[in-house]
Amino acid sequence: MVMLMAGRGAVAAQTASPGTGKPTHYTDWPHIASPRKVDPQLDARVHDIVAQMSLAQKIGQMTQAEIKSITPDQVRQFYIGSVLNGGGSWPQGNKHAGTADWLALADRYYDASMAVDAPVKVPVIWGTDAVHGHSNVFGATLFPHNIGLGAAHDPELIRQIGAATARAVRATGVDWAFAPTLAVAQNARWGRTYESFSSDGPLVHAYARAYVDGLQGHFGDANVLATAKHFIGDGATVNGTDQGVAKVSRRDMINVHGAGYVGALEAGVLSVMASYNSWDDAVDGTNYGKMSGARALLTGALKDKMGFPGFIVSDWNAIGQLPGCSNASCPQAIKAGIDMVMVPDDWRAFIANTTRQVQDGEIPMARIDDAVSRIVRAKLVMGAFDKRPSQRAGAGDASRLQDRALARRAVRESLVLLKNNRDMLPLRRGSRVLVVGKSADSIANQVGGWSLTWQGTDNGNADFPHATSVLAGIRAADGATNVSYRATPDGVDTGTFDAIIAVIGETPYAETMGDILPSATLRHGDRHPEDLAVLKAAAASGKPVVTVFLSGRPLFVNALLNHSDAFVAGWLPGSEGEGIADLLFADGQAKPAFDFTGTLSMPWPRVPCPHAGGDPAANWLFARGYGLHYAAHHELPALPLHAEVVTCAGSSTLPIFHTLAQSPFSLYLGAGRDGGKVQAVGADLNAMIEWPAEQPVFSLRTVQVNTQQDAKSITWHGPGRFFAKSPQPTDLMPLLATHAALQFDLVIGTPAHAPVTIYMGCGEGCTRTVNVGAMFAAYKTGRRHAVSIPLQCFIRPGEDLARVDVPFGVLAAAPFSAAFANVRIAADSAGAAAATCPGTVAR
Repeated sequence: MVMLMAGRGAVAAQTASPGTGKPTHYTDWPHIASPRKVDPQLDARVHDIVAQMSLAQKIGQMTQAEIKSITPDQVRQFYIGSVLNGGGSWPQGNKHAGTADWLALADRYYDASMAVDAPVKVPVIWGTDAVHGHSNVFGATLFPHNIGLGAAHDPELIRQIGAATARAVRATGVDWAFAPTLAVAQNARWGRTYESFSSDGPLVHAYARAYVDGLQGHFGDANVLATAKHFIGDGATVNGTDQGVAKVSRRDMINVHGAGYVGALEAGVLSVMASYNSWDDAVDGTNYGKMSGARALLTGALKDKMGFPGFIVSDWNAIGQLPGCSNASCPQAIKAGIDMVMVPDDWRAFIANTTRQVQDGEIPMARIDDAVSRIVRAKLVMGAFDKRPSQRAGAGDASRLQDRALARRAVRESLVLLKNNRDMLPLRRGSRVLVVGKSADSIANQVGGWSLTWQGTDNGNADFPHATSVLAGIRAADGATNVSYRATPDGVDTGTFDAIIAVIGETPYAETMGDILPSATLRHGDRHPEDLAVLKAAAASGKPVVTVFLSGRPLFVNALLNHSDAFVAGWLPGSEGEGIADLLFADGQAKPAFDFTGTLSMPWPRVPCPHAGGDPAANWLFARGYGLHYAAHHELPALPLHAEVVTCAGSSTLPIFHTLAQSPFSLYLGAGRDGGKVQAVGADLNAMIEWPAEQPVFSLRTVQVNTQQDAKSITWHGPGRFFAKSPQPTDLMPLLATHAALQFDLVIGTPAHAPVTIYMGCGEGCTRTVNVGAMFAAYKTGRRHAVSIPLQCFIRPGEDLARVDVPFGVLAAAPFSAAFANVRIAADSAGAAAATCPGTVAR
């Protein structure tokens, strides 16, 4: 049932959501009765196993390494407790690895862990980011991302998706899924918004319980270990900044952002992943710091008060973000309550450091024993000791990767009809339809991030062999002969068509890369002007326009709505594009086979810069719970565009490169000191580039300096340039006035013998350069250094930085290698104003 209400032009709706629970009003962290009864025999076995383990074996059990960085024999040698494959990591580095390849590697790791020379043998477990299906595996069904599932308001659907995901994961020999994400996202600027089911705590609570029940259950033959993540408050950060600071009250942290963890613990979850964010209590001012070091929350709240019986795992190199810690050493995190440490690459150093810290008394042995006991207990409960991966039910069965009917149903339930003027939908089956838009035939765009690759980039349709694009779904529903496709309607004679369907939206992104800066608007057209151009051209034809909008979050799309007769929020629907077509067509005057039932799980912006906590009528065009169906006749009037709003806050930072190049910039390699050949670096985070192929000037690979795959490591074999460039120049003078600096993080691999120059390009024949050779020579190799070069260092009197198309470039020659990360131009009124320029300004 949908009820429409008008207020200052706003449209709200309220829909009954059975089974989604009611808000809670806890005053303290609630104790959750685990469905797993006390088992004295299990406890005795855990105690017996841990008592026989050496310190080396115990610390090995607390260590989780990435499959790229550890061999099966090293798992044996160091008693490793867990391995993981990060997003975009596959057996033998093969993106198209099959079920048998995954299973064979799982067996090799398992067999190695059981071949240790020790009184007891504890099996290794393998974790993977199966966040919307077995999403890192070629050929697996991909379900809608969580934001779409939230719109379905159907816990039973979520339970079934969890169970289907578990079957797929088990088939590949993997036994641990890093899911579900239980963030209660409050700000659409957050690049992980689509990983959140809802901004509503009770819905996340109900979904958490259902998802864990489906995924983990009681560890039958088709279940895997589930992970409630990321504890806690990751959806509450200021401005939606990934890994930022949550400033909420204790009451809201418990009742809103803790809601999903209550549900997960009620379902018996045995693994929780700690978050990157920190928390400042908005009422009493308590600063809890980064979650991986927050003992009051990990141990005090989760383990002691809530009674969590499982183990806590840290996120990817998260311990390195704690004060005084590094990726390879962090006693604070272990003492705070981290039981297993995700240390993808530096695991050997971590083991050595932690061993020394225990021997020196810095980490109490009791804390080590508690951590290992929790890990061993979970492994016993999940049956990891019983059989090697290939001996388990369903192992190697590639058909278990597929549940296309369930995914198609999930797409249908997740779609939200936001506009349907003149009852434009459903279209009559057999209508002549022109399909336009960049996402109509792009499976990569419809599955989004965390799909085969981490960011979802560098994928094409061939990477999803069992998927159906939206275009293919429309052709199947309407008849292929009735459907034509062009990326844009430009030059098309639209007179023969009955309607135009535009499939547009966001392109793939994941954590950090997906963040929208506080200074930027939520206007979709600011980042994707091509979509507005397509809709303008479609509307100008005079034909009815149906828009399917694929996105990972609600966005300001008033201009798109105005050019559409019907508008469907399709979210990121996954691999089954036919689920969208199911709701667009009906047979003649007959009742449609399917109707829209989805309603918003998050509010939809009315203005380009909605303010958290502001007037709902001023902020939100569609309230949470809004969604039309075919029986609801509602005409949406023309909406204001707010064209005068071009920014939401004063811009103090220009991001250039952070994991990927930041729009509008792209990264390039250039051979020679002047001109010469140029090669785009591209978005593939797993590519190893040797360029030019005939006689390489560069070797380039993606590495970590601060966070996962955030840096480009470049080796110069000859003179050449590594640079970021935009097709349009940027005026840096406003930033210059704030004493801004070009800033980046740097790790020197091989010191330079020849000069090294940092430069900016300002058009043909125009450069502004600074010699940094002496500054770089003073840096220790292998250490991270924060480089800051004031903008004023790049210009002489009479010059300016008004038309900069290359804001960052490095000119060097062999021998030299270095890794560059987090490149930006940032205001620093204190530091930059007083800073001196490195070297001399060169020309």
